[in-house]
Amino acid sequence: MFLNEENTTISQKTRLKQIIKVLNQHSFLTNFYRQKHPEEIRQALEELGPTFIKIGQLLSTRPDLVSPDYIKELRQLQDQVDVDSYATVEQTFEEQTGKRIEDVFQTFDQTPFASASIGQTHHATLFDGTKVVVKVQHPAVTQLVQTDLALFKRALGMAEHVPIDFSVIDPKRVLDELSTSLLHEIDTTTEVQNGQEFYRLNNGFDIIEVPKVYPQYCTQKILVNEAMPGKSIKHLMNEKMPLDETSAARLKERNHYLAHVLVENFIKQVFEDHFFHADPHPGNVLFYDLPKDDPKRNAMAKDLNYQKQLGRHEIEIQKDHPLPPYRLVYLDFGMMGRLSPSLTDGIAQVVIALNTKSARQVGQAILGICNRTGEVDEQEFYSQLTGFLAPYLNTGLGGIDLPAMLFQIISLCRQNNLQVKPEVTLLIKAFSSIEGIVAALDPEMSLMEVAKPFAKKYLLKHFNWRDSLESSIWQARQTAFDSIAIPSRINDLLEVLSTGQAKINFQYKDQARVLRNLERMLNRLLIVIVLAAIILGSSILVEGSAGHPAIFKLGTAGYTIAIIIIIGLFLGELYRYLKKHHKKRF
Repeated sequence: MFLNEENTTISQKTRLKQIIKVLNQHSFLTNFYRQKHPEEIRQALEELGPTFIKIGQLLSTRPDLVSPDYIKELRQLQDQVDVDSYATVEQTFEEQTGKRIEDVFQTFDQTPFASASIGQTHHATLFDGTKVVVKVQHPAVTQLVQTDLALFKRALGMAEHVPIDFSVIDPKRVLDELSTSLLHEIDTTTEVQNGQEFYRLNNGFDIIEVPKVYPQYCTQKILVNEAMPGKSIKHLMNEKMPLDETSAARLKERNHYLAHVLVENFIKQVFEDHFFHADPHPGNVLFYDLPKDDPKRNAMAKDLNYQKQLGRHEIEIQKDHPLPPYRLVYLDFGMMGRLSPSLTDGIAQVVIALNTKSARQVGQAILGICNRTGEVDEQEFYSQLTGFLAPYLNTGLGGIDLPAMLFQIISLCRQNNLQVKPEVTLLIKAFSSIEGIVAALDPEMSLMEVAKPFAKKYLLKHFNWRDSLESSIWQARQTAFDSIAIPSRINDLLEVLSTGQAKINFQYKDQARVLRNLERMLNRLLIVIVLAAIILGSSILVEGSAGHPAIFKLGTAGYTIAIIIIIGLFLGELYRYLKKHHKKRF
């Protein structure tokens, strides 16, 4: 037991030296805190391996923590890992399942077709002829991730003594969120559950397909999915428009259809399922043409029966038409988002408010999806938001740089002690990824404009007319009774004014800050008076202490106390000044 603990300690020391060396080479802390040189941060994360790469990828989904430039750079993180030998794969598979590979699969490609920081993926065939892909986790990943997370927690304890403003971003909470996401990432059972749920909710939605998961073959480090055809939709996004008008029109029609299905399905994920794909980048969305002899070429939209799979849609997007001869495929369900109904209501309110172009309505909707980390001056927030949103709302939703606008709104929230909920930031990232694909396929389509009618329909579906009517009737009744009492209340007011008993209570801007500063000034004045009394009393004692050593010592003790207090006050003011100056520099 002691030997294992000692080995773990040595491993942590070795790993810590490696981490410090790489971070220093790339000036990691300085660059990250100042949000400068994102390429240096990306290189450092790639050199440090799986844990840091995954944390970088998770940070790329958090516009509340890093700037748009960082998000763009961190999305380019590449896994640089050696491929495990087939013998290692066999050993991992047998340890996890208790079976040999040849007992489970009819064929199994010994060479992986893809390898990443967490694991590598092989083509295989089940005994019933079903083609599958098998993802096998690298053996040392779990130990490395746990070691790195332990080091992060130790580093966080030391960081609490560094004079950096963490008033809005709680580093402990952020580390907990990243740790949870990372541990889910290396636990394949989470991805299995996500894949099964996403398959049930979305497979067969119009032209969308989702690979089937085979949980009977999956373990903590083994994932077995149905093999899906197709290539990344990125090749369609970069496709040049043909010169022939007929071909160009056909291509434009196809791209418009693909974009519209992606938007409709994503809106369904958010407003109906409350469970959405949080990482729908082009690499996780495949496109393929159906072979000419494929029976799915004759499928009708209504024949897919996705209503039976999903239940009755609150947002109905059923089309009575033959499906086109191509399909879209979603992949990778390691990172998913889940929304509560109340949070979904808040998001719908934001969508509608942005379309109304009312900054105040946008502000009220934003307040509904934020956590308050301190005192919030709502009027000041509305004022700042109005000035910021004016050029965006005048531009129109189609011309808005959405990621940049969202990051600036989140920064504005920080300044006003507001913290956007993590689920919302995950949705913002997914929203931006989908809109990027849609903009490349059909530049004339705006995801926000398409989302508006669905958000309105969602709110109407969830609007409780009975409760609202009862509330309105009750308010009308109270208003009627209050109206009758108005003359007597006016008489009471005039009587109070005539006797001189009236009082006026008012508040002014930044009242709390002014009162704190005033209290600080009064405390200083009190300390100065006490110091003056101590010095004066000590001087009298020293002056009249001739022949009385005890009185002389008491007087000098008073001087000493006064000097210590003065030095303490000076150091305190110096610390506050340096901290304030440090904030201004960064």
